[in-house]
Amino acid sequence: MIVMWVVVVALLYLAIVKQFEPLLLVPIAMGALIGNLPLGLYDTTGHLRDGTLFYYLNSGIKLEIFPPLIFMGVGALTDFGPLIANPRTLLLGAAAQFGIFFTFLCAPLLGFSLEQAAAIGIIGGADGPTSIYVANSLAPELLGAIAVAAYSYMAMVPMIQPPIMRLLTTKEERKIKMKTLRKVGQLEKLIFAISVLVFCLLVIPDAAPLISMFFLGNVLRECKVTERLVKAAQNEIINIITIFLGLCVGLKMGGFAVIEGKQVHMFLNPQTLGILLLGIIAFCIATASGVITAKLLNLFSKNKINPLIGSAGVSAVPMAARVSQDEGTKADPSNFLLMHAMGPNVAGVIGSALAAGYFLSMFADK
Repeated sequence: MIVMWVVVVALLYLAIVKQFEPLLLVPIAMGALIGNLPLGLYDTTGHLRDGTLFYYLNSGIKLEIFPPLIFMGVGALTDFGPLIANPRTLLLGAAAQFGIFFTFLCAPLLGFSLEQAAAIGIIGGADGPTSIYVANSLAPELLGAIAVAAYSYMAMVPMIQPPIMRLLTTKEERKIKMKTLRKVGQLEKLIFAISVLVFCLLVIPDAAPLISMFFLGNVLRECKVTERLVKAAQNEIINIITIFLGLCVGLKMGGFAVIEGKQVHMFLNPQTLGILLLGIIAFCIATASGVITAKLLNLFSKNKINPLIGSAGVSAVPMAARVSQDEGTKADPSNFLLMHAMGPNVAGVIGSALAAGYFLSMFADK
C-alpha cells in the first residue's frame, strides 16, 4: 500500500503540477488512493465487494457502458472536415495502428496470452476508452494496468512524441507548409459520417458499440438541429462519465488476491511492468509509423505533406494534433499545422476502434 501511495502522489503531480490530462489522472489517482487504504473494499479474489457504492459504479466498466458513452462525447466534439478535405491523411491514421499489431505479436514473447496481447496492443492507439473496453472483454485481470498505461501515455504525449518526430524528420521537412484546406459543407459531413458508420459496422460488427456511439455524437453535431443534445454530449455526459470512469480505473489499482496461499497485489506485480514496457513500445511505434508513412507519401506526391502530422495518427484527440502544431511552429513560426493534423487524428480514433472490434471478433467468443 505504501508503494501505491507513492504512485498516487506521482499521478497527482503529473495531473496538477505538469497538467498532463488532469481530468483523467486526478480521478484515477483518487481511486487508487481509496483502493489502497485498509477499508475492506475487496474480497479474497481481489474484486470489489458486492453491495458497495464502488461495486455498482464499477458496473459501468464491467457492463461496457462507460467507454461507448465517452465515444459519443468524443464524436460530438469531432470535426471530420480536415479529413474529408484531405483524404490522404486517412492513411496516416491507419499507419499509426501498426503499433497495436506489432505489440500484439510481441506480447506473447513475455508470457502473455493472445487475448492479453490484444488488450495490451490497443494501448498503442493512445485511446483510453477503447483500451478499457477491450481489456474488460479479453483480459479483465489486466484492466487496471492497461488503463493506467493507456491514460498515462496519453497524458505524456507532449513528452514522448517530439523526440521521435525530430529524430525521423529533417528541419526542411518540418518546415513544409501545406495548402489551406477547402471548406467542407454540412451535407458532405453528414454523408461521410453515415457512410463510414455503415461501412465499419458491416465490415467489423464487433466494433458496433464504440463506432455507433461515436458517429451518433458526430451526427448530432453536424445536423445542426440538436443543439441541446450536442451540448449535453460534449459537456455534462462526458464529464460525469469521465469522473466515474477514472475513479473505477483507479480502484482497479488496489486489492489483494489469494493465489496458492499467498497474497498478491492486483496491480504491483511483474505483469504490470511488462504491460508498461509494451505500452510505451506500442505508442512509440505508432508515432513513428505515422511519420514514416507521411514521408513515403511525399515520394509520390507533388502536394507535400508535412511529416509531423503523421504522429497525430494516434487517437489522443486533440493533444497529438497540438504536438504536431507545436513542433511545426518551432521549425517555422509561420507554419500552421493544427487543422491538417486533425485529419489523421480523427482517423486514428476510427482506426483504433476498428482494431478493437477485430480483436474482439477473434477472441471474445473463445
